[in-house]
Amino acid sequence: MPVTAALVASAALLLTACGGGDDGSKGNDKIVGAATDGTKGSASPSASAAGRPEITLPSDLTDTFDGWTTGDPAKDAVLDDVARRVDVTNYAIAQGDPGLPALSFYYSGGALADAKDWVESIAKDGYSITGTNRYYNAKIDVFNSSSAGVVYCEDQSKAFAKVRKTGKVLKTEVNDDAYVIYTTRVEKNKQGVWRTTKLTSERGSKSCTP
Repeated sequence: MPVTAALVASAALLLTACGGGDDGSKGNDKIVGAATDGTKGSASPSASAAGRPEITLPSDLTDTFDGWTTGDPAKDAVLDDVARRVDVTNYAIAQGDPGLPALSFYYSGGALADAKDWVESIAKDGYSITGTNRYYNAKIDVFNSSSAGVVYCEDQSKAFAKVRKTGKVLKTEVNDDAYVIYTTRVEKNKQGVWRTTKLTSERGSKSCTP
C-alpha cells in the first residue's frame, strides 16, 4: 500500500480523518462542480503571491498537479491555494512539525485542528514521507465570491512512508488504496487566501483508480 500500511495505521485512516469537522461556516455546503479542462500537468504553483509562505519540499518528495488550471482566473486562484495547502501539509509531515505556521495559513476551523493532529500522529510514530504524489481530476464549483468546493484525486502509487530515524523507505505492493478522492470546502479570508475549512477523503474510489 502506498504511504504504507504502517503510515495508514499511525495516521488513523489517514486523510479520511483530516477535516470534515464543521467549523460553523455559513453558506452553501455543496462540493462537486464543473471539471477542469484537462490541461497538461505542472509542478506545485509558485507562492509568489503577496504574503503567502514560501515552501520548498525536501529533494526526495515531489507533488505534481495534472490539469490543475481551467483558464478561468477565479477558479485558478482557488486551485492554486488548494495546491499550496497540499504542499504545506506534505512539508509539515516531512518535517514532523504539526505547529508549522503555514498550516494555519491554509487551513481553518476543524480542518486545521485535524490536520495538526494528523501530522503529529505520523511524527510520533516515527514516520515521514518520500516519493511522488500526483494530484489530478480536479473539479471546482465557485459558490460565490468567498466560498467554493473542490474535489480531486491523488495517486500515491509512487509515494511511500519513510522511517525518520533511519531513512528506510517502506515500499509495499500497490493496490486500489493508492488512489484517493478528496472532497473539500474552501473559503476566502480578508487577505484573499482560499483556506480549507472542510476536508474528507476516500481510498479506492472508482472515479480515481486507473
